[in-house]
Amino acid sequence: MKIAIIGAGAIGGYVGVKLALAGEHVTCMVRGANLEAIRRSGLKLIMSDGSEHVAADVKASDDYTAVGPQDLVILAVKAHQVEAVANDVPTLFGPDTVVVTMQNGIPYWYFHRHGGALAGTVVRSVDPDGVIGRKIPAERIIGCVVYPAAELIAPGVVRHIEGERFPLGDLDGSNSARVTRVAECFNRAGFKSPVLDNIRAEIWLKAWGNLTFNPISALTRAMLVDICQFPPTRALAEAMMTEAQAVAGKLGISFRVPLEKRIAGAEKVGKHKTSMLQDIEAERPPEIEALVGSVVELGRLTHTPTPNIDAVYALAGLLARTIAANRRGT
Repeated sequence: MKIAIIGAGAIGGYVGVKLALAGEHVTCMVRGANLEAIRRSGLKLIMSDGSEHVAADVKASDDYTAVGPQDLVILAVKAHQVEAVANDVPTLFGPDTVVVTMQNGIPYWYFHRHGGALAGTVVRSVDPDGVIGRKIPAERIIGCVVYPAAELIAPGVVRHIEGERFPLGDLDGSNSARVTRVAECFNRAGFKSPVLDNIRAEIWLKAWGNLTFNPISALTRAMLVDICQFPPTRALAEAMMTEAQAVAGKLGISFRVPLEKRIAGAEKVGKHKTSMLQDIEAERPPEIEALVGSVVELGRLTHTPTPNIDAVYALAGLLARTIAANRRGT
């Protein structure tokens, strides 16, 4: 398959190397030092067992028009970065191009083919002006949940930390030929990519922890095990997750993992910095809207109170704003 990966950072780079080594024709849409490094030396992956793999034939470009139509586009930038590339992505479309979204949190396409009173609703926290939905139509989307962890340790060099699971699903729950083809492609590359009949339920399961532990860690500078073992923050996590569970329930979602087991799983991870804490420490814009603001919005849409999530959202939002102001020197 001809595959364009937009954003060859930690996850995009990990996926890119594995797909290229499996024989797919991979082009990374990148800029700056990453573009230069991949063009010069290919894309390097250091696996969690220490083994090193180099995809020397991976292409890299910052010119979407020159790359042309692809069979598959993997959108691997963070949720708040999607709008910046939305105008360019359609130049990669042919008649049958599909797009796999690899963002954390509630996606912009959530209510496409959802059914019920909210069908077709735009999730404004992640697509404020509807630009993303217009430029990257939900009809082309295959949903995906990202479970692996990786980090970009240098331009063109990715370190895999753990995980290989990327569940996929059509938005209408069907098992179409196109989602089967993408799943087979991912599985050939060594990933575990089952096709799910309810990708939204899996998105909620991942978001359940992200909307809770990410902002708490960013606000406290604490790691997962510390949040879970300090009674006040554990209680806050439980309260936020209970509220989110109520919102999801209004949307027809049930969780296959009990709340206590989900928290125990986070505790078991140990001394791990969440992605939002890493962003805050690096003074990068954090994924607050996709991870937390979207759940606040869905709470409003379903008339479900979310007071604890609201409070943490306000604090995390002000933290991000303060860091951005300090970075600008204002």
